[in-house]
Amino acid sequence: MIRIRDISLPAREDGEDALRRAVSKSLQLSDSALGEIRIRRRSVDARRKNDVRVIYTVDVDGDTPPKGKSNISLAENCEYTPPRPSKTPENPPVIVGFGPAGMFAALVLSEAGLRPIVLERGLDVDSRTRSVEAFWTSGPLDGESNVQFGEGGAGAFSDGKLNTGIKNPRIGYVLDTFVRFGARKNVAYDAKPHVGTDRLKVVVRALREHVISLGADVRFTSRLTGFRTVGGRVTAVTVNDSYELPCESLILAVGHSARDTLETLERAGVPMEPKAFAMGARIEHLQRRVDAIQYGPFAGLKTLGAADYKLVAHTAAGSAYTFCMCPGGYVVAAASEPGMVCTNGMSYSGRGGENANSALLVGLDPSDFPYPGPLGGMRWQRELERRAFEAGGGNYFAPVQTVGDFLGPGAEPSVTPTYRPGVKYTDLHGVLPKRITDTLELALPEFDRRMPGFADPGAVLTAVESRSSSPVRVLRDVTRQSPIRGLWPCGEGAGYAGGITSAAIDGILTAEALIGSLR
Repeated sequence: MIRIRDISLPAREDGEDALRRAVSKSLQLSDSALGEIRIRRRSVDARRKNDVRVIYTVDVDGDTPPKGKSNISLAENCEYTPPRPSKTPENPPVIVGFGPAGMFAALVLSEAGLRPIVLERGLDVDSRTRSVEAFWTSGPLDGESNVQFGEGGAGAFSDGKLNTGIKNPRIGYVLDTFVRFGARKNVAYDAKPHVGTDRLKVVVRALREHVISLGADVRFTSRLTGFRTVGGRVTAVTVNDSYELPCESLILAVGHSARDTLETLERAGVPMEPKAFAMGARIEHLQRRVDAIQYGPFAGLKTLGAADYKLVAHTAAGSAYTFCMCPGGYVVAAASEPGMVCTNGMSYSGRGGENANSALLVGLDPSDFPYPGPLGGMRWQRELERRAFEAGGGNYFAPVQTVGDFLGPGAEPSVTPTYRPGVKYTDLHGVLPKRITDTLELALPEFDRRMPGFADPGAVLTAVESRSSSPVRVLRDVTRQSPIRGLWPCGEGAGYAGGITSAAIDGILTAEALIGSLR
């Protein structure tokens, strides 16, 4: 294959025919001689608002790149093949959690023939969806089946963003796997790939059915409640306080909200440490205004879709940044414990909602935590979520405030908050700690200078955004095991990932390390 980079098309001319013409011109071939084009990357360059471009990297058949063109070369073969073990253990590996890290660990172990047992405390994705929808319409909170717990993990109720800041050759395998199990083809090549909550459910279900077909045992409503060790090694796990499984290899992929599991680990003496993380609020704007800000006269073009943004500000009070931006999305209730309110962002695959939303976060260091110990950040999360619950009225409504009111001058909302079951307008200075509000007060004007209109007085802030990442790290060494041998902490909950793709990669690497240990 020959790879051609930096093919630039005007946004208004983007399409298959225009791309074929550009590739034919680059290779000095007729269209009929060109053959199939395989898109490897697609991104939008909106730096010049009067000339928004779509940039492609493509592969075409061939073995001799034309000379004298620096953007054309032979394509690299980066296909990933899961490793095979040199022996089969007496007891199958046990994976706790079926979010991104657990799913991809299960996939690699299943394709290696190891028939893992997966313990997922929540429900399957279809039953889980019904529980979540009931909660969002003023129904009861199910502590074991919610936005945080259940098949697919917390990422199943998000935008399904797969872009990541890490570099790893397995990323292509992760993206291709999402497409293989039901995501749209562009997920494999978009610079900012997203699946969408609606399509994620299809993918998760299909992946589960695949690993079961390979011999995996996926058990729902099965919570890890303890484990046994002998001589510093894991020998068994306890499930639901009711039965025990023999186990020499335990992959811990519980996600960032399994607080009771982390408390179980602390009592068992598993080495952990507090970790920097971030908290803040969600901000909502009208999506059409974001489109106009980002794309200028090209706003609304179907080929460009809904615009996004990413902003960072370093202020005298601290650093703030936007995170998990959901174009055409919704702010959702993401509580997993009674008497608490926390938020997340979600979009469907079409990103057709009226509002855009993003987390607006302040970076927090363990020295900021008001509680000591490895779980100090987790206890601070709980405190703020209880405050948000009380400020919202004690009925899982979320406290909200316009940016204008938050900054001082006052303003009526220019957007309708999307959080369900409902919202209550109040002063967020009574919900968020001064460390966070001081930073946001300085960061919002800075964001507005970089993206004029961001600090629209009528934009709405919804609190509290507290589950952006894990505030604790479960320690592991170069073998990827805890000092308690046979315990393999991985993914976002263990403090080693920050999003769907990085969690999936960490699950793959952990499965590979486990396979390599079977000698």
